[in-house]
Amino acid sequence: MPDIAYTDMGSGNPVILLHGFCESKEMWEFFQTNLSTKYRVLCPDLPGFGDSPLPEGIIRIETIAEALRNWMKMLNVVDPVVIGHSLGGYVTLGLVDQLGETLKGIGLFHSTAMADDEDKVGVRNKTVTFLKKFGTEPFVNSFLPQLFPEKKQEEVKEIIDKLLHRARTIAPETVIAYTEAMRDRCDRSDVLERFAGKKFFIAGELDSAIPIKNSRKHFNWVTDYLELKETGHMGMFEKPNETLVYVDQFLRKTFN
Repeated sequence: MPDIAYTDMGSGNPVILLHGFCESKEMWEFFQTNLSTKYRVLCPDLPGFGDSPLPEGIIRIETIAEALRNWMKMLNVVDPVVIGHSLGGYVTLGLVDQLGETLKGIGLFHSTAMADDEDKVGVRNKTVTFLKKFGTEPFVNSFLPQLFPEKKQEEVKEIIDKLLHRARTIAPETVIAYTEAMRDRCDRSDVLERFAGKKFFIAGELDSAIPIKNSRKHFNWVTDYLELKETGHMGMFEKPNETLVYVDQFLRKTFN
């Protein structure tokens, strides 16, 4: 099992927050600080990101889920709610595939259960070519700001700068490996639909990474659905209070 760096705050029912692509555990600081007054909140760095080393071999969504499953076992985390942002949502569904109903509940935060379509596969392939030629920094300089609506980018400049500061240090090998893993992931719509526990989905009306028409297809597969107006791919930063209250309410009814 690869070493997984993580923060662990609070006590009680366990909540695991998984970051997205080119992000790290620090993105959840606001959520972890607030939710840890009621729950045990764990935020890991996915292998290769933040302070977690990239394991040897080919990276797959399934292998990352397995690494987290072993990490949860090591920490004796039982019956958690797992919430994943974007890539973290793909890993969350990988955990559902492996752990099933032993998860108390799940949340997909600007993510999708569907596989990449042909156009998205083409974009991933171009990304890999770009990364091999130019490395991480020019890629994230372009990629990360676009996760926010253009008209909001100046307003959230400080947040973007923090995300960029961390992302620029990610090894190109990690970014390439995860780009390929996301490209090659399987469709888990049936996994989401069949999961019997509580499950929420948060969508951004202006999300450029997960188009809203795709997000709306998840409405009938989940127990709770929230669509954020005038919001892109980063609702935890664009609408922090609204999304925190929503997640807190979801956790309250899931654990009670």
